[in-house]
Amino acid sequence: MYHYTLHQRITRICEQQGLLLNGDDLGFYTRLCANATAIDSLYRSLYNHHLASDALFERLLLTLIQGHQQRNRELRKRDTEKAAKGQWFLSNEICGMSLYVDRFCGKLNDLPTRLPYLESLGVNFLHIMPIFESPAGESDGGYAVSDFRKVDTRFGTIDDLRAVQKLMQEKEMYLMLDIVLNHTSHHHEWAVKAKKGDPVYQDYFYMYDDRTLPDQFDATMPEIFPESAPGSFTWNKEAGKWVMTVFHNYQWDLNYTNPAVLVDMLDNILFYANLGVDILRIDAPAFIWKQLGTTCQNLPEAHTILRLIRQCVEVAAPGMALLGEAIVAPKEIMKYFGTDLYTAKECDVAYNATQMALQWDALATGDTRVMLAAQQDLLQKPFGCTWISYTRCHDDIGLGYDDSMITAAGFNAYEHRKFLKEYYSGTHPASTASGALFSVNPKTQDARISGSLASLCGLERAIAANDEQAINIAIRKILLMQAQSIFLGGIPMLFYGDEAAYTNDYSYLNDEGKSYDNRWMHRPVIDWQKNEKTKEAGTIEHRIFSGTQRLLKLRKQLPVVGDYKNIRWITPHNIHVAGFIRSMDESHLYCLFNFSNKAAYLTWYAFKEQGYGISNLYDHWNEQRLTVGSDHEYLIIEPYSFCLLESGSY
Repeated sequence: MYHYTLHQRITRICEQQGLLLNGDDLGFYTRLCANATAIDSLYRSLYNHHLASDALFERLLLTLIQGHQQRNRELRKRDTEKAAKGQWFLSNEICGMSLYVDRFCGKLNDLPTRLPYLESLGVNFLHIMPIFESPAGESDGGYAVSDFRKVDTRFGTIDDLRAVQKLMQEKEMYLMLDIVLNHTSHHHEWAVKAKKGDPVYQDYFYMYDDRTLPDQFDATMPEIFPESAPGSFTWNKEAGKWVMTVFHNYQWDLNYTNPAVLVDMLDNILFYANLGVDILRIDAPAFIWKQLGTTCQNLPEAHTILRLIRQCVEVAAPGMALLGEAIVAPKEIMKYFGTDLYTAKECDVAYNATQMALQWDALATGDTRVMLAAQQDLLQKPFGCTWISYTRCHDDIGLGYDDSMITAAGFNAYEHRKFLKEYYSGTHPASTASGALFSVNPKTQDARISGSLASLCGLERAIAANDEQAINIAIRKILLMQAQSIFLGGIPMLFYGDEAAYTNDYSYLNDEGKSYDNRWMHRPVIDWQKNEKTKEAGTIEHRIFSGTQRLLKLRKQLPVVGDYKNIRWITPHNIHVAGFIRSMDESHLYCLFNFSNKAAYLTWYAFKEQGYGISNLYDHWNEQRLTVGSDHEYLIIEPYSFCLLESGSY
């Protein structure tokens, strides 16, 4: 709906800022006018009651204008190229890796020398884990930021980052960085001013003189880290106040009921956009709005803020997509893509954390029924958005799928979760895994799982026992898990070290700043002599590297794997096999994964009932042609193996 007064106001401010409305700035001006009503409506729904609402809205508009003015010609050109592709991030040609710079190669200025390694693997999208200033010993892996615009000296400088981005852009590689919207380090300048009693900056956080309101909040807020950081508030002696600290006592939650916080953080978002970030990973968006009497998670206002940010980014940096790192139940995660008028207009990308956990469920049990029970919810993702699909990441593995899904598969939910925790922590008699429980809640016994991909798949134990058969099985498990993530749909995101068979790194136990957090066991320090073994045929490193390399190469060759809402799960004729079809035009790709330690037999009727009338298939992974047999005959899939079967032209 056209808003004349708002349009006039925008024109006046743009002209005052020297924009050429009929020249170079026409595109920006057009986008701003087109999105202005939505921006205004979303903003007013949150802040209309605030005394400084109107003045801060004008500041928001100025922030967008300045963000546009600071965007260089190369980035504007890339915006245009991406727009011509539509939703560029849906492509089958994008394959990613997530890494810690210091643990991967040292510093940012060392990273260019390692890009050829990534390119040889098939990676063209890099998620560089947090690199902005955070205090040593109180960094939470970089998620306790003390300066959003200064690269921590441990990693280099902002100029080093710009140089990496420029080189990546020349190589047609994509870049993802994190922004932590929910909180800052207590060493951030806003927190420092708040500690000194500045009322302006005390209003940037949740700060209270006594326990009255903190106790009311705590009554309904679940503990995030009950072992290491119980409760959601910390007493700050310097300020003489209780401060909301949902994650750790050194991370102060930002108060988004104050519009000044939103505007200042939007300014930081556009700073990241103008560094050349292609996807901005918004950390912990589920927590950004707090309200008494609630869990302070996944509240409607949090979605309003994300939608507002998305509209603003679309205006000032249209080539940058937003990823919402919301690790929540399937029905909740769908809301982060947007609902109603904002369907597919909130976050462009989200982590498919549920599917990741379900793969680990299937690997431990050899049973795919829980995985299949969850798919109806996961298939609700709207067209135009995508997943980050992954087997492993920097974080723990949470068993965040609903009990109803476990029950639907015929299991007792409590006993099932108990088995998974025992299996992956290595205490179950049938387990081959070497992992550990993370963040055990002593009241509920809820826990998550730490451990590297290789160690959880049994490679650590197999190597220790010098058991060649167990090593072979572990490698098959690793490639099985990676294959399903890579072909399921979304942007596949490898975690560094997994491509080169890294088992748990226990050196974190000797670091006082890390020893309390066993997630560091699956965040290895890369030994480049070990990585050289990826070039030596027959080594474990080479077998896993070359297998992963093949998977990524196949993905890029098959447009049908692009995320165009073109997936359908196959009827479960065998409980050990998870299968889905990716379709495009006349091409159909049947992706079948056997999670059992025994050969699986799948009736050919499973293919015929799809209605495509196929008689021949080509298995891209095993490089063989197959003839579809009679209904009483079977496709045989070896233990912990998979098939990528295409019909049509091949």
